Amino acid sequence: MLAAQTEGGWPWIATEFLAGPTLDQAVERYGALEEPAVRALGAALVRTLHDIHGAGLVHRDLKPSNIVLTSRGPRVIDFGIARPEHGLTLTTTGQTVATPGYAPPEQALGQRAGPAGDVFSLGVVLAYAVGGRPVYEGGHVAAVQYQVVHGEPELGAVPGALRPLIEPCLAKDPGARPGLDRIGRALAPPRGADRFWRSGPLAQDIARREADARRMAALPGDRPGPSRRRLIGTLAAGGAVLAAGGGGVAWWLLRGDEAEAGGEPWEAEPLAHCDGGTARSPLWGPVSLGYIGAADALTPAPLPVHDVVVAPAEGGRLRAYAVRTGRDRWTSRAAGLTGRLLAVSDDAVLTVDGKGVLYAVHAQSGEERWKAPAADAATLLAVDDEAVYVVTRGGELRAVALTSHAPLWTVPSPVKTSEKSPTAAAAADGRLAVCGGDGQVVALDAARGKTLWGPARHGTTALAPAVAGGTVYLGGPSLTALTLSTGGKKRAQPSGGGRGWSAPVVAKGVVYAVDATDLSARRTDDGTDAWTLTFASEDSSRYAPNPTPANPPPRRWYSVCWPFAYASPEALVSGDSAQRTPPPESRKIP
Repeated sequence: MLAAQTEGGWPWIATEFLAGPTLDQAVERYGALEEPAVRALGAALVRTLHDIHGAGLVHRDLKPSNIVLTSRGPRVIDFGIARPEHGLTLTTTGQTVATPGYAPPEQALGQRAGPAGDVFSLGVVLAYAVGGRPVYEGGHVAAVQYQVVHGEPELGAVPGALRPLIEPCLAKDPGARPGLDRIGRALAPPRGADRFWRSGPLAQDIARREADARRMAALPGDRPGPSRRRLIGTLAAGGAVLAAGGGGVAWWLLRGDEAEAGGEPWEAEPLAHCDGGTARSPLWGPVSLGYIGAADALTPAPLPVHDVVVAPAEGGRLRAYAVRTGRDRWTSRAAGLTGRLLAVSDDAVLTVDGKGVLYAVHAQSGEERWKAPAADAATLLAVDDEAVYVVTRGGELRAVALTSHAPLWTVPSPVKTSEKSPTAAAAADGRLAVCGGDGQVVALDAARGKTLWGPARHGTTALAPAVAGGTVYLGGPSLTALTLSTGGKKRAQPSGGGRGWSAPVVAKGVVYAVDATDLSARRTDDGTDAWTLTFASEDSSRYAPNPTPANPPPRRWYSVCWPFAYASPEALVSGDSAQRTPPPESRKIP
């Protein structure tokens, strides 16, 4: 805390802004920490807990998401339930304030938690950091709490050299846990062990966040600019529009004159609707991609990630282009990459090679983060916070953990899949909705791979579903909305053009899809038409009207008024339309 005022006028607190990922984000993106790094992390946390306890406080909620990794080392945050060492408890038995699985047994039971409680949490945090997964797990909160109070921690992923240090911290009896001084001596990190947050991909991540923070704090005051709220949203979204097709790619930044005059790329503002106007001039492009001719279901779509566009290049490599200028940012070393691209958070790209190896590539540098040969992946389907879902080369469905990079489950595909007719999928809310090459749709439990409902036919080909608000949206003969949990039909809008609806896109309460020559925006709450735009003089492609990681790009580009998703599913924009029926020369990238 830098300063505070709690009396006289409005109370306020000023604290330091910490630019860096939390420990759980770092483990998810870069994998479990090596033993020297864990020792350095533990030593820093011990020093911090010494200071906290020395001030007569107990943190009471030490966990990976409350540890920020900065360029100056780990920092502990969130003292929302911290209390004086001899203060009253905040809970009674059966009530939970601290995070299940990290709070000690006495806190879970509603008893007073002293400094030894923070020692327990420290042990769980270090075990998570080195093993890549929590040591107490269960299907719900009560099951996790039961494991903490009565069960034993799962320490199989903890190296033997760290077991004697971590295991005593997890003793059920607070009095049996070691003190911080003893833990600090036992940690003894080797010289240079703190490099894990000072060099490599993690350091680059921290540096990028620091640069973003400096830009936010230095907005120009002598000319109009976006508000802080808009700026933060734009940083997350990327604020740009991508059009792809015919082997080329062009990029639009929807800011207008300010952007063209040299404004920062994070000043882009999405346009709210399609109501006529003039088409924007592309900032750059077209450029030749790594495929020739029209794109189809097997073609990797260019993938916008933060401030770069990642696309296939010659030799099965990946190449990144700067959003604003189109300049080459990097070309991946790995070759022979193929198939769809998926984004993990805002700085990693997933892809596979011809041998089935799953690769994670840093979006800002192109450096390989990790690879998973055991994935045996032929096609990437979808990704969520826990796993990436693939079709194996043997035609099975498989989930691969983002932390351990090991397969979580493998099941026979309940729908048709083949090299020529690959499946498409979307993952959300613990479910994996899969559409097979024959148009059959199923929903699987994302944690176990068990089929929850389906197969049910909704078309004749694989069209990527979209999931939002507990609803699955499907293209095909009808634009259909199904309940994600049961598969029950909520509504269906038949195709007016006869050819069927394209794969849909959902954002901010609107589902976008193309029916023949019309781009339609329909409200998700009741299915009513928000607006419909005739944008082509010939039937459109049935692929989704946006090159999202899970959806292939359209076969041809029609006009700038095509909604594209970028950086996050919520960041969908509709650009200006060139004309209601654009001339042939405006419907393709040159």
